[in-house]
This record gives sequence, C-alpha cells and structure tokens, in this order.
Amino acid sequence: MNTPFPPALRLLRWVIHGTFAILLAIAIAGVLREGRAGAAWGGLLLGLLYGLGLTVEARLPHFGGRLHLALGRVWLLVVTAGWAVLALSSPRFVWLAFPLFFACLHLLPLAVALPAVTLLTAGAVAADAWHSGSLSAAQVVGPMIGAIVATLMALVYKALHAESEQRRELIEDLVRTQDMLLRAESESARLAERERLAREIHDTLAQGMSSIILLLRAVRANLSDHPERATRHIAEAEQTARENLEEARHFVRGLAPPALQQSSLGAALRRIGDTATAGSDTGVRFEISGTPVPLPPEHELALLRIAQGALGNVTRHSQARHAGVTLTYLDDVVVLDVYDDGRGFRPDQAVGYGLRAMRERVTALGGSLAVESAPGEGTAVAATLPLPVREAP
Repeated sequence: MNTPFPPALRLLRWVIHGTFAILLAIAIAGVLREGRAGAAWGGLLLGLLYGLGLTVEARLPHFGGRLHLALGRVWLLVVTAGWAVLALSSPRFVWLAFPLFFACLHLLPLAVALPAVTLLTAGAVAADAWHSGSLSAAQVVGPMIGAIVATLMALVYKALHAESEQRRELIEDLVRTQDMLLRAESESARLAERERLAREIHDTLAQGMSSIILLLRAVRANLSDHPERATRHIAEAEQTARENLEEARHFVRGLAPPALQQSSLGAALRRIGDTATAGSDTGVRFEISGTPVPLPPEHELALLRIAQGALGNVTRHSQARHAGVTLTYLDDVVVLDVYDDGRGFRPDQAVGYGLRAMRERVTALGGSLAVESAPGEGTAVAATLPLPVREAP
C-alpha cells in the first residue's frame, strides 16, 4: 500500500482536519465582524501552522518513525499554545479545542494524552467562563462531552490503525513468503533440470562414447592380423558416432530419442544391446515376454535409458561373457530385466551415478528398481513400471 492508512482512516483524519478548518473559519469570520483584525490575523497564522504540520507529515520518508513523532509533538505544542492565546483573546476560538483532542490522543501515549485532554477541556471551560464573567453548567458540560466523544473516537481510530498495521504486516509477510516460494521453486526446477540433463548425458552420450572407445580398441587389436574385422569395427564405430550425434541433436531439441522415433521399443532395446557391447567379448541375448501393449512415451524413454545404463555398466565393469535383456509385459506392469554373468559387486557399496539415475527414473513414474549382485555371481537389474489404466471396451 502506498499510504499507511486505508480509506476509512483517511476519511476520518480529513473529517477531523476539516472540522478544525471550519471552526477556525467561523471564528475568524466572527472576530472580523467584531472588528478585531489582530485576532483574525492570529487565527490565520494558527491555520498556517496547522496546515504546515500536515504538509510536513505527508512528505516524511518514514511515516511513524522517531522523526515523525518528534516533529508531530513539537507541532502539537506550538498549535496548542497558539490556540490558548487565541482562546484568551476571543471566546469564538474556544471550540478549536475539539480537534486538538484528537491530535493529543494520536501523537501522545495514552497515559499522557488523557491528562492533556483533561487540561485542554479545563482550559476551554476556563477561557469561556473568563470571557462571559460567569460559569454555568452548559459551559462545563459542552467541552466535557466533546472531550469524551473525541476520546472514544480516538480509541476507535487507534484500534482501526492497529488493525491496518497488522494487515499491512501480514501482506508484507505473504509477499516475502511468496518471493521465497518462487525462489525455492526456481531453484528446485533448476536442480531438477540439471539432474535430468545429467541422466540424459550419462545414459546416452557417455554410453555412446564408451562404445566407440571399445570399438576403436578392437580396431587397433585387429588392424594387423584381421584387417576385415578391423574394417567392420570401424564401420560400427562410425555408425555409433552417427547415432550419438543424432541423440545429442534430439536431446538439445527436447525430442524423443531417434531410436524410439524410428522403431518400436523392442527393436530399440535390441539395437541398444548390439551397440553397447560392440567391440567387446560380451554376447547379448534379447527377448520379449507377454503381449506387448502401447506404452506412454515417458515409459519407453525410461526403459530405454535404463537398458543403456545397465548395458554400459556390463561392458565397462562386469567382464561378462553373456548378458541378457528381457522385456516382460504383465497385466498391470512392464518389467525390464538386464542381467549378466560377470564379476558382480556389492550393491550397498555402489557409489556411481548410473544406478541412482535409473532409480530416479523409475521412481518418477511410480515404479521400482531392484538390483541383485554379489562378487563373482553376476548382476541383475530389474525395473518395474506400472502400466497405464486402459478403459474397458
């Protein structure tokens, strides 16, 4: 909010200031009719001091601060002193005490404001009695009623102002909380995107590079004695590099892998098995069990990436002679098994990124990942994903 007061409080404030201006104008007009120019000039000066205080208040940079409070109390003291002089000069200025009640109750602590209002009331009664030369009940009751009404209105004003401040603080807290949530969401999205990029690079580009390295090693080993075999490995390395480049382009564009765009999931898995183990001594056997059903693109992508990661681990770490990839369609789940007869490992001591990336992929789709292995006994990785619910015909 650009102003510290809501509309209701602003209206109440200007009603009080307007009351002061009207009472002052009536008093100045009265003393002018009586031919008392000095009192009229004094009234104008008091009005200028009152307006100067409102102008300074509106231009203070920190409303409600110590500077505002100190200047406000100095202004109240000067205006009250001017009112006292005018009230002694003419009874027409006595009723200007009514808006001054509000100023005292607004600028002073309640313990000080109530005695100040009492003194103003007594001063108004005394000034009126001094001008009339006598003291009547009406002269006492009038200012007392004005003081009581002003006090009650000021208390209501303070309560509204306190509620307005609480609402303003609540809004500021909500805005700060919203900013914090936006920053947290932005950071979470950034971390999630970084994690996604890491998974994609690990499961695609890194696996492809690993296959190319194995093929080039095979080329070097066969270049002298088996040139035709070396030539075949060079062609396979070239094909793998081409596929890796295509993967990178689709990866940048955020599209589905080219292996899935050009063929089914089964064919893509078979191709991945051949590419991942090219140039190594590991033979891969692929099979499909059950009746294949259409899968969502995110399911196919996850299964393909898990197979790439698992077979990449087989060729790099397991020293296996045989490996197998099985895609099983059950009633409500699809299961991908990747197993080998390599040297195995202890899953509780695995510190690599690959298994964690596989687990994150299946968890994001509501599935699970199981890893079974032991030193010298091979490894089996099973990824289970729930099948989407199909409507009955």
